[in-house]
Amino acid sequence: MAKLGRELRAKGIDVIDLSLGEPDFNTPEHIKQAAKKAIDDNWSHYPPVAGYPDLREAVCAKLKRDNDLDYKPENIVVSTGAKQSLANAVLAIVDAGDEVIIPTPYWVTYSEIVRLGDATPKLIKTCADTKYKLSPQELEKNITDKTKLFIFSSPCNPTGTVYTKDELKALADVFEKHPNVFIISDEIYEYINFIGKHESIAQFSNIQDRVIIINGLSKGYAMTGYRLGYIAAQADVAKACEKLQGQFTSGANAVTQRAAITALVSDLRPTKEMVDEFERRRKRVMELLKEIPGVECAVPDGAFYIFPIIKSYFGKSDGETTIQNSSDMSMYLLNKAHVSTVAGNAFGDDDCIRISFANSMQNIEKGFSRIKAALANFKFEKVRT
Repeated sequence: MAKLGRELRAKGIDVIDLSLGEPDFNTPEHIKQAAKKAIDDNWSHYPPVAGYPDLREAVCAKLKRDNDLDYKPENIVVSTGAKQSLANAVLAIVDAGDEVIIPTPYWVTYSEIVRLGDATPKLIKTCADTKYKLSPQELEKNITDKTKLFIFSSPCNPTGTVYTKDELKALADVFEKHPNVFIISDEIYEYINFIGKHESIAQFSNIQDRVIIINGLSKGYAMTGYRLGYIAAQADVAKACEKLQGQFTSGANAVTQRAAITALVSDLRPTKEMVDEFERRRKRVMELLKEIPGVECAVPDGAFYIFPIIKSYFGKSDGETTIQNSSDMSMYLLNKAHVSTVAGNAFGDDDCIRISFANSMQNIEKGFSRIKAALANFKFEKVRT
């Protein structure tokens, strides 16, 4: 969609991008200054594969401050983005023939990395009625002697689902009965949470040694281009990830690592201001969505996406185009409304599309106005809310 959007812009067409997977804010000034200082101080040599010791200490301090979790530097591996952290963890754990449980909708990279590891993704469908949360009963039912790993995110991309402490505890109690199953908890959207304190499944001591936290600086600190992610895991898993990373990329960018220390230990006020703005946009996006017939959507509790159900348009035509699936809908909105979204089939749910509100309020208003006008070409007897 990004590529197609660029092609349309090259033709002079004004495309509103509501497919963005990154904050539309600039990196806070104090972090940029730290990066500049790192250059001036000649942090220009190969860094340690797992990250500078003081950065790993800073990650531990952050985990204690924000999550009340106790980790040591030996439990931390810093990587070139959280995606590499995820790849390291999956490839260090799975073998051919293993199964990996992934609740859907999910971030598409989960299943593809599992396949790269020669394991089999086992996708478990969740639905809007339960705010896309996996129940402990569904989890228990799908664990077999082949299950090696479980991967999920909270807050979730694309649904904005946020698990509560009690819900995580119920899942942890299931995992306690299956000691051979590791858990990857993707917490990259940790700070973009509209319902209260972030809860990590790593807080439960009965399974903590099998939990691998994936986190990074892209979303919460508006540092997507800096490429810095990390894991927190038991020492054996961390060593395996370090060994793998040593063969792929070695250490993450040295200047980024120095800037990351400042980000992790400094005041979170810029992050809070960014999240407050996301919350204002979320409110407006849900208001605008109600004006569009044939669309249903759970209110996201975190991240900066909505994941509306658009399946009532399937089989309908505007006289020229017939919508059969989420890809058709996203292409229609791009070509007809000149608004970029992402088809839900990329996330394991073809009934939906993902719309980002990581764009200015002005562009959000303009984009939804175009979507509403384009979809008015499809007739409904009444508005569904």
